[in-house]
Amino acid sequence: MYDFWFYCKLGINHVLDWGAYDHVLFLSALAAPFTFKHWKKVVVLATLFTIAHCLSLLLSVYDIVNVDVELVEFLIPLTILLTAIFNIVQVFIVRGKNKTYLLEFATTFFGIIHGFGFSNYFNMLMSEEEEKIGPLLGFASGIEISQIIIIFSILTLAFVMQNRFGLKRSVFTVFISSVIVLLTIPMLINSWPW
Repeated sequence: MYDFWFYCKLGINHVLDWGAYDHVLFLSALAAPFTFKHWKKVVVLATLFTIAHCLSLLLSVYDIVNVDVELVEFLIPLTILLTAIFNIVQVFIVRGKNKTYLLEFATTFFGIIHGFGFSNYFNMLMSEEEEKIGPLLGFASGIEISQIIIIFSILTLAFVMQNRFGLKRSVFTVFISSVIVLLTIPMLINSWPW
């Protein structure tokens, strides 16, 4: 019998682990262009990530799909970098025409890739479990809870910077996205598989 709360806490800790801050960077890049007015859009994007993440874990735990771990470890920071660059490009070139469908694709892709990145550890945990769907749902719940915490933290920071300090939304988006790019480049270099 599995413990739902054990897997839920595992999901929360997985995302909020500062030793592996790729989730935090990606969610920060995802939320940076938005304000509280559009919080539902960001939560929908995060939920897409959770669904895709769990789908890849499901495919892995049932041994339907196996992927090259080195390639996955390279693709994770690449997706973060592309999302942050997309934010910057949107500010300077697209000028406010929010291309949410591109973020939906990037979020879904990241979720699939990151799920495969975590699949070896998750498969090891699942080796003791006869029933795998329940633990997966607990883990997904934990991921969703922690993602909402991060998203609302970024939206709160955006609110404070924009409404209390008068920072323009575009400046905030470019600043946060640029910091994410700078933090992601070393991750990308260190994970280069070739």
